[in-house]
Amino acid sequence: MEGWQRAFVLHSRPYSETSLLLDLFSENEGRVRVIAKGARSKRSRLKGTLQPFTPLLARWSGKGEMKTLHTAEAMTLALPLSGRYLYCGLYVNELLSRVLGQEIPFDELFFDYLYCLQGLASATGTPEPVLRRFELAVLGHLGYGVDFLHCAGSGEPVTETMTYSYREEKGFIASLVLNQRSFTGRQLMALSDREFPDSDTLKAAKRFTRMALKPYLGGKPLKSQELFRQFTLPAGPVSPSQE
Repeated sequence: MEGWQRAFVLHSRPYSETSLLLDLFSENEGRVRVIAKGARSKRSRLKGTLQPFTPLLARWSGKGEMKTLHTAEAMTLALPLSGRYLYCGLYVNELLSRVLGQEIPFDELFFDYLYCLQGLASATGTPEPVLRRFELAVLGHLGYGVDFLHCAGSGEPVTETMTYSYREEKGFIASLVLNQRSFTGRQLMALSDREFPDSDTLKAAKRFTRMALKPYLGGKPLKSQELFRQFTLPAGPVSPSQE
């Protein structure tokens, strides 16, 4: 199937009267922007296909920043995300849309993304471990290298009970100062293994990935995070009958 690529829709918006402008995340070319001409028309074969979380086989062409989508077929049904897992999926899509340059291959990250969606679709508890592993994978593929297992000051292996301060572009340095940049050796070992056995290591992982991703995201807030906050906030006072 020459010219076909596996891809997912990261974001879509109307373009002209009947078309869609899509950001795709593809296996071979990374993030690609394409125009799906006529995709919004009632008779379009693509209607209902170009949805987030649906594994696609797609073909496009063009030499500029905006390609033209020729065809797309769903490989399977969309991965079933609902409730908070849906908002987590939207966050993952927005994160990739924001941090990836156009047409830069990230073939390994493509599978990290797929495994992340599968993890969210099958999750029954907190989605936090799945999200933290994916964020760490994104940082790794962007070339953000950090040694979690050695003190950047001395080169000595970290110890579980020692405290280390995070320094951008340097790593973790042993320090007795406790603040938002402080991590225990145990937390750093969990980050290195990408395994978070308890709430302490999960919270530490979230704190680290927020700091590490900030330079890539800039000052503009993520829309998906605001949507999730609105989703989780109570709608109003709860009456006794609702308790």
